[in-house]
Amino acid sequence: QVRLVESGGGFIQAGGSLRLSCVSSQTIYTANAMGWYRQAPGNQRQLVAYITTGRTGGRTYYSDSVKGRFTISRDSDKNTMYLQMTSLRPEDTAVYLCNAGAYAEGTYYPTNYWGQGTQVTVSS
Repeated sequence: QVRLVESGGGFIQAGGSLRLSCVSSQTIYTANAMGWYRQAPGNQRQLVAYITTGRTGGRTYYSDSVKGRFTISRDSDKNTMYLQMTSLRPEDTAVYLCNAGAYAEGTYYPTNYWGQGTQVTVSS
C-alpha cells in the first residue's frame, strides 16, 4: 500500500522559511505529477504547487498566492518531493498535504493518494 508522509512543518515568525518534505513509500506508476495542497480551518483545500514527474517531468505550477516565494522540487531517487517556503506570511498558516496526481494538458488532477499533512503556523 502506498504511503505519503509529510514532514518539516512547524511554528515560525513571519518572514521566515521552512522546507517541507513528502516521502512516498514506493513509486506510484499511475501518477505523473505530485502536488502540495494546504487547508486552513474553515477553508477548502487549495492547490499550492505541483510538479510533473512523467515524460514531461519537471514542469511546475504555483498558485498566485505563493508564486515567487515557494519552490517545489523532487528527488526521484529518494521518492521525495519538497516545498521550500520563504518569506512566510500569517496567511500561509495551514495544514500542508502532499498528493500524487495526474497531469494532463495543463491541469493537475488529484488522486486518492494523500499524506496525513503537516501543520505550518506563521506568527505575525
